[in-house]
Amino acid sequence: MNRYAVISDIHGNIWALEAVLADANQRDIRQIINLGDTLYGPLEPQATADRLMQLALVSIQGNEDRLLVENPPAAISPTLEYNLKNLTASSCAWLAAQPATQVFEETLFFCHGTPHSDEIYLVEGMSNQGGFLLESQFIQAQLDSASQTVILCGHSHIPRAVYLPDGRLIVNPGSVGLPAYRDDMPVTHKMESGSPHARYAVLTQTPTGWLVEHIALPYPWVKAAAQARRNGRNDWALWLESGRA
Repeated sequence: MNRYAVISDIHGNIWALEAVLADANQRDIRQIINLGDTLYGPLEPQATADRLMQLALVSIQGNEDRLLVENPPAAISPTLEYNLKNLTASSCAWLAAQPATQVFEETLFFCHGTPHSDEIYLVEGMSNQGGFLLESQFIQAQLDSASQTVILCGHSHIPRAVYLPDGRLIVNPGSVGLPAYRDDMPVTHKMESGSPHARYAVLTQTPTGWLVEHIALPYPWVKAAAQARRNGRNDWALWLESGRA
């Protein structure tokens, strides 16, 4: 029986990651799939990298992983500088080696956003109030290069299981380490999970189809928020403590 722990958007939150890994281990899940945005944030990027590099996980890059790897001058910010200062060369090399997308065991396709962009939400449209579920035809139009049965994506930080008319299943596990945020692309918007829990998904292939379990775990989010405040990110501290933005 194929069974996977699907994680995404850790954002350097080592406390949330440890809770997820402990839960997956308790469920005797051996294969972990990481969908990117792994290290970037005002938290513990190097500790997170150290922990993940110990694991035999399958991993891809997200848009903010790519930001760390490419380090464009126009993108320099205090949080980016904090990450670059704290990450070792081996951690940066590990991150740079992750592909943008990946096919796994022939039936699973991984992308952070869409198959063509790590900055576009696959199943959500955006308004000033936040994300809304796109109509199936708009989602399918973004999947022309992904014919696999199951598409795994992250980026929005919102847990979802979306079934398409052509029989494909899209799973977003939500965010391990950042339950809410604000962004100004493609329009100013906020994404909110509604609680501070660490989130991931368990994906199991059964005789009748794929079983999707969305897991929400308590962890010491007060510690994560305190670290964000120490690094000058009161906005992240609020998001971490409340799941609201």
